Amino acid sequence: MEIPHENLEPETLRRVLEEIVSREGTDYGEHVYTFDEKVDQAMHMLLIRKASLVFDQATETVNLVSR
Repeated sequence: MEIPHENLEPETLRRVLEEIVSREGTDYGEHVYTFDEKVDQAMHMLLIRKASLVFDQATETVNLVSR
């Protein structure tokens, strides 16, 4: 089930994104991003509609899914 991020309070949205980012594994790509940079990138993806928030009933988690 998709969750419209526009319906969430800004602080709630940030906390949701922080929780999602904290689940990610270690990334040793070309550039190392800070936790806050990763959260900001996730927010940007939502704002430009390249990703959406989806609630997974099986795992009872919210995930960031590319569009």
